[in-house]
Parts: sequence; C-alpha cells; structure tokens
Amino acid sequence: MGISIAVDHRSVRSDLSGMNRLAHDGFMAKSELGAKADQIADLRRRGRAATINPSGRFEPISRHVFDDGWQTLDELPPFKTEVYEEKPKTIITRNASPDISFDRSINPYRGCEHGCVYCFARPTHSYMGLSSGLDFESKLFAKSGIGRLLEAELSKKGYEPRTIAIGTNTDPYQPIEKDRRIMRDILEVLEKANHPVGIVTKSALVIRDIDILSRMAAKGLVKVALSITTLDRKLARAMEPRAATPSLRLKAIHELSEAGIPTSVMVAPVIPAMTDHELEHILDSAAGAGAKEAGYILLRLPAEVSPLFRDWLLQHYPDRYRHVMNVLRSMRGGKDYDAEWGKRMKGKGPYAIQIGRRFELAAKRCGLNERRLSLRTDLFEAPEGAEKQLALF
Repeated sequence: MGISIAVDHRSVRSDLSGMNRLAHDGFMAKSELGAKADQIADLRRRGRAATINPSGRFEPISRHVFDDGWQTLDELPPFKTEVYEEKPKTIITRNASPDISFDRSINPYRGCEHGCVYCFARPTHSYMGLSSGLDFESKLFAKSGIGRLLEAELSKKGYEPRTIAIGTNTDPYQPIEKDRRIMRDILEVLEKANHPVGIVTKSALVIRDIDILSRMAAKGLVKVALSITTLDRKLARAMEPRAATPSLRLKAIHELSEAGIPTSVMVAPVIPAMTDHELEHILDSAAGAGAKEAGYILLRLPAEVSPLFRDWLLQHYPDRYRHVMNVLRSMRGGKDYDAEWGKRMKGKGPYAIQIGRRFELAAKRCGLNERRLSLRTDLFEAPEGAEKQLALF
C-alpha cells in the first residue's frame, strides 16, 4: 500500500526548491519511481499541465505520498475538476500598481481549469489552503450570483467609472463558464450601466457573448484581447492543456473583429528559447485575423510558479531546460523572477531589449498599435442597485 509522510513545517524547514521533485497522491518525478510511476502520473493528471501538487506555502504541515511497492497507486482515480461556491462581500478589486494600466478588476473565478503551467496567478491558491499545482487547475471557486453585488458597488454614492479589467488573473471564459455563465451576468450589468470593460482571455467561448459585446463596442465601451503564447499546437497542448487551440483563438479574433468589437493580441508569456522565435508570426497571424492592437509580457515565475514550471520543463523538454532557464535568468538579474516595478513585465538586459525591439518592429510592420483605443466613461449611469433601493426606506 502507499505510504504517507507528514512533515511539520513548524519544526522542519520546508525546502520549496526540493518540493518540486515530489508529487501529491502517490506519484513522483521520473528519477524517483521509474517508468511505471510515470505511467501512473500521466494517467492521473491527463489533461493537466502541472506535474506536481506541493502543499500551500502557508500550511504548517505538508504530505508526501510514495509507493511502497504494493501497486496500490494503480487504484488512485484521476484528478477531476471540483467547483466550490464562494460568496464574496465585494467584487471589484482595486490595485495601485504603477506598471499596470488599470486600477480595478473583477475575477469571476478562483483557480483556472485552463491549467497553464506558467500562470502567475497560481500562488493565490495558497491563500485558500490549497496547492498552486494541480489544485489550482482542478479545485475551482465560482463567485455565483455576483451580478447584484456588482450593481450595488456601481450604484454607491461617489463611484467614479473607469475601465474594469477582467481576465487579468484567472480566465473569465474558462470551461466552467459554459454552465456557470457568471461572466455573462457581469457583462449584462456593465452594459446596462454603460460601464467600460477590457477583457483578456485564452478561450474561444468569448464569441458566445458577441451580442452584448457588439452593442457595447458600438458605444465605445469594450475591447477584447486574446492571449496567444504559441502557434505550435503540440506545445500549447502540453503547456496550456484546456485552453482553446491557437487556431481557435485566431478564429475568435476574426469573429470579434467582424462584429465590430475592437480586438487585440497579447503575446503572453514570451518564453525565452522556447516561444520567442514565434513573436513575429503570432503578431502577423493576429493582424491578419483582424487584431488592431498588441502587447507582450515576458515569462513571470513568482513564488511557487518557478518550481512548477521548472519541473514541467524537465519532464517535457529536458534538453531545453538549461538553456531556457539561463536565458530567462539573464533577463531577471540572475534570478528566476524579479518583481521590480517596471521590469517584471519586460525584463532587463540585452536579450530583453532585443525582444522589445523585435516586437516594436513587427507590430509596426503589421499595422498594429497605430491607434490606441480609449474607452468611454461619460456614458455611465449608476444602476438602480442596492444602494439606491435602501435610500427609499
């Protein structure tokens, strides 16, 4: 049978860099258990990107399960997506980051079933007592019924409208949105209030809401960006397994653009020595599909994302591991990640400058960013939400 070991972090120092060699619920890295364990791991996490599931960094105890040779790990079921209800007290999140163009955002979900291994939002699952690994992409939180909550916040006395960003943390159009329809509820409230919104997604599901988005676009209230990391279908499947294929994202750009909705492409993240050679091709393809604006973000590996990405890289592309990490560190001051304002998105050093220059030249050649669209705020009308209803009493 399997053996479980609990490590108390209050008395034993936790080594996160070593934790990336251990996997949750009975599977470990290739060097630990051999071919049979690899088969178990592949079966259990089919359709998932993360190869490990380390305990959250705030947990006092971590569990490490390993095979004792009795083959009971064969009986473990595959990871299935679990969705929990969350009842937030507020829905609009504020930020004052100097290198971000928006000061407010909405996240309909915690966790993301797209499972992008590089996702910088993964560490937020630690605040829920969960892992940033497989838990992040299989244990999700849905903020159902937040339409009325949003109405109440928009109707507060003194509220000043500015563009609300959606999709900057977890994807609002991830697979469970098909049934939950939380994003559509949000759009209905924003449309009614004539409130501007900017959307970023990796999902073709966004075209479901073309009816609302086109009406808002006619008033200058919306812009949509599709994030494309690579055009290599095989690489995309391994790196972002449950996101729309690159071709479907390009098709979504085309359909949105044809409907009169301002669209852009985010080449994000740019992974050095792995996807950076596709930069020009992605911009050219997106422009051909109808995108008018573009941006890019260098790979970010904060906190637990670093060991997750490194373990994924070792398992899928071991021959590239050393080169990818060395080039990345050359743009991060010798570290896996540098969170310094103004540099965390683009990096620094000769290689980072080269990527930035290539982007500028390619965008200009493709006719992108010739004009930056500013969304309107002067049409805003506060909804008859809870704030105004309470005033009647």
